[in-house]
Amino acid sequence: MERKYFLKSLLAGAVSAPALLAACGKDAAKPSTATGTTTTPTGGSSSSNCTVAPTETEGPFPTHTPSSYVRADITDGKTGYKLTANITITSSSAGCTALAGALVDIWHCDAEGNYSEYGGTGMQSTNYTSLHFLRGRQTTNSAGLVTFTSIFPGWYSGRATHIHVHVYNASGTSLKVTQIAFPEGTGTALALVNGYGKGLSGYTYNKSDNVFSDDSAGLEIATVTGNLTDGFALAMSIAV
Repeated sequence: MERKYFLKSLLAGAVSAPALLAACGKDAAKPSTATGTTTTPTGGSSSSNCTVAPTETEGPFPTHTPSSYVRADITDGKTGYKLTANITITSSSAGCTALAGALVDIWHCDAEGNYSEYGGTGMQSTNYTSLHFLRGRQTTNSAGLVTFTSIFPGWYSGRATHIHVHVYNASGTSLKVTQIAFPEGTGTALALVNGYGKGLSGYTYNKSDNVFSDDSAGLEIATVTGNLTDGFALAMSIAV
């Protein structure tokens, strides 16, 4: 489903739960432009040197004007357990060497499972259309790294906890739209945060999530360390 139709649905304010889940689902596989690549079962593509990150849906809550939010701290006053996200972008056509000068946008929901810039509709009842929390853009350094200060994302019905990522080259051409998943199980950050008090009853785990369920190689699962007192650190490498 294209973004213009998501926005139309938001304005209409009458989107059913099944429609929302379909909108959050995996995009059709897009062909890789790297030389000598083949499609993998995870939706990514492999070269002789590295594996391209799977392409995922951008909607239904993409940032309206990402270039307006060039910042490292994206919390905007939202409360939650601190999360430092370290995301490294690499070039699949150059053997997964660091890609400097790339533009990296991220966005995710708050502790209650709501997104800024949207709301007041069947897709999200809480109206945050005039707010811009938990959204931001950074440019990768010489090591291909960007670092964001945020909060640990909450969860909402039908989706596993996740972070959206959109990578552009320096001139603004889209290189990759993907998502980051979180490790699950006893002792993980997800288990410690425990849905910010609402627990994990009814939670959709990665294996059942309509985006991450085919990620058999774990290409979209980040490394997450830390604790509730000091906060958490996420590390993720994304090849484009």
